[in-house]
Amino acid sequence: MRVKFVFASLFATVALAALGFWFWQQNTFSTGSLKLEILAPEEITMGQEITYVVRWKNNGETELENVELVFEFPEGTVLAQGGELRIIKQLDDVNSGQEGSERFVGRIFGKENELKEAKAFLTYSPKNLSASFQNETKTSSEISFVPINFELDIPSRIESGQQFTVTLNYFSNSDYPLSDLRIQLEYPAGFEFRGANPAPIGENEWDIGLLNKAEGRRITITGAIQGDVQQVKNFKATFGSWKEGRFTVMKEVTKAMEITKPRIFITQVVNSSPSYVASLGDTLHYEVFFRNPGDRILENLFLIVTLEGRAFDLQSVKAQNGRFQSGDNSIVWEAKDVPKLRFLGTGEEGKVEFWINVKDEIDTASPQETELVLKDRVLLSEATEEFTVKLNTGLTIEQKGFYQDEVFGNSGPIPPKVGEKTTYTITWQVKNRYNDIRNARVKAILPARVELTGEIFPEDAILTFDSGSREVVWEVGDVPAGSGYFETVPAQSVAFQVAFTPTSVHRGDVVDLIREVRVTGEDVFTDQVVSSSDGAIDTTLPDDDSVDEDDGEVRG
Repeated sequence: MRVKFVFASLFATVALAALGFWFWQQNTFSTGSLKLEILAPEEITMGQEITYVVRWKNNGETELENVELVFEFPEGTVLAQGGELRIIKQLDDVNSGQEGSERFVGRIFGKENELKEAKAFLTYSPKNLSASFQNETKTSSEISFVPINFELDIPSRIESGQQFTVTLNYFSNSDYPLSDLRIQLEYPAGFEFRGANPAPIGENEWDIGLLNKAEGRRITITGAIQGDVQQVKNFKATFGSWKEGRFTVMKEVTKAMEITKPRIFITQVVNSSPSYVASLGDTLHYEVFFRNPGDRILENLFLIVTLEGRAFDLQSVKAQNGRFQSGDNSIVWEAKDVPKLRFLGTGEEGKVEFWINVKDEIDTASPQETELVLKDRVLLSEATEEFTVKLNTGLTIEQKGFYQDEVFGNSGPIPPKVGEKTTYTITWQVKNRYNDIRNARVKAILPARVELTGEIFPEDAILTFDSGSREVVWEVGDVPAGSGYFETVPAQSVAFQVAFTPTSVHRGDVVDLIREVRVTGEDVFTDQVVSSSDGAIDTTLPDDDSVDEDDGEVRG
């Protein structure tokens, strides 16, 4: 009996173990039973529309439930309908042996030879199990071609301190329009930015916007660089697009220049200043200096200065020992006329000089034609230098006085009488020609016995009066370029009323109602304070046709 009991117990134990093993087998799952892959081309063209196919197959014996697919596009992808680059989809249950697929379409942007990686994640739960599993896969496509021409052109050798031009050319061959484009240019240490066309954001970034197929443009940057002889300076230009706060690079180019030993130094001063700012009607005295820093003598040189700028009065050129050629607006000095051009020893310096006037007025076609400069390019042997002189804006003030007007309606005797009050309207009009003005202000003094009545038009004009100095001040503020010269940019104007009560000392006299007026403001382009004035207004009111000159004498 005892043997039988032991045998029965052993049999029960084995049976329970077998049953447990069978139950464990039925309730375990291997992620290797699910195959997940992404099909995509190995090489692509930037801007090309790419279709990613995500495929899966359940090779296991267990049905998969709560299936969720996540697909992540590569960085720099643009979707036709917009939206997020991470897409989540809920899928039907996947039976044993069943397979399926999903397609995802986008345009890929980036730079040449860049690998663009797409990822897929499949999350699921095997039937009869509460556990959740995830399979993931990824694939990369290489951008083998970027249909954009992007060129950076700089001199390969330059002298320290010499001005030169950097050129950026770009052109699109992409079938798909490129939008939100930017160009960035990294300058080396020692580079001095002097200007660019078109104007950048700051000094080194340009907003290109939209570029269609077969469209392109050019950017030119002017500057100078300081460095030691044989030092190499690198410029790096980047062409790309801003999308949702991320900059996608499409093209990069780096060029180097070497600092060379100067053969000739060329410098210039205008009216004794290396940074002179000109005004309309100025007479400019140019002095061009040239020095031989080398270790060999220079002989039989010639020097040419070419003038460029509509503000130059070319009829007024006077050149000492030089010859003006109106065909190309150049002045030429030859070795036979200038001793230092004939023989320039080591360390020696020579000079040529000329005079030219700035026009009193320059017509502009639109309010956008601003920030005028006077350029001159100096050529001496193989050396060239370009210089610019900025031109101050034409800021003017016009002061007028009226008795008959439609603004306030004046009263009192004309001619004015002793002891009786007569009111007048004074108008100020500010015009501005070439550059934007900020913080403009107009001032004038009221004589004794002349007072403000408080009538002002427009009513929101900031007009104040200091009873101690008797100064009337109008805070104009900003005055855009072209104000008063184009219908789209009207002049800044204000009108105010004054009252004059003569005394016996005024009898028989013509009396000032307001003294000389002056406007001042800050020229945004030249960073100079500019001003102009207009004459006093007296009781003869020369701008009012209803008042004769004799009516200006005080009676009574």
